Amino acid sequence: MVYALADIGARLLRERDGAALPAAEWSRKNREAGRPFIEHQLEVMDFYVGLQVILQYRRDVQLIHPEELIRLFPDQRFSPTNPFALRARISHHGVWYDIGVVPDLVFGLQFDDGSRRCFMVEIDRGTMPVTRTNLMQTSFEKKMRAYLSAHAVRQHERQFGWKTFRVLTVTTDETRIRSMVDALSEIRVPHSPGASLFFFATKDRLSQNDALVYSWRDGNGRGVSLI
Repeated sequence: MVYALADIGARLLRERDGAALPAAEWSRKNREAGRPFIEHQLEVMDFYVGLQVILQYRRDVQLIHPEELIRLFPDQRFSPTNPFALRARISHHGVWYDIGVVPDLVFGLQFDDGSRRCFMVEIDRGTMPVTRTNLMQTSFEKKMRAYLSAHAVRQHERQFGWKTFRVLTVTTDETRIRSMVDALSEIRVPHSPGASLFFFATKDRLSQNDALVYSWRDGNGRGVSLI
């Protein structure tokens, strides 16, 4: 059974807790939500809940929830709808585009020495093409270009107060990871971390392992962990 926030619940959260919820028509949006959207949201929450379960047994690292990261923003003037949205101006085949990307989930890890690592998460269900000839159409390549370009101009520092971040991509299978890595190898964004910005894993393998110590694969093919 799936529950969703409706108008009355959103109003109570704003009045009681001061939650930064937009004045949206929540009940109408719930009625219009289709099965693909709901299934995607459930997979996002599965990942997030899995992190919380893993971290409750550790004393050396703590989870930083999205709302905590928002409170640390250097500039508190942000969009309440998509506070972690990134925008970038990119050149593709000699044409300039203004594009944006909104991660499915954002979290941080706080360590005993005071350091922290921040992550943006993409839960990919294989429904979006990896590449397209038209950059204005949705594709995973377009997302990767946006992340790389935003990082290159240090948007994360100005907007979020982060020194850096990594993008975790959880997808359907190894074949799709290879397609993403191949597309990533063709992208050149000066002053960006390049392929090392992205960590990849399949849903099935990740569900059987501890996401913190699991050997994710970065865009260069190297095994990496989150801690």
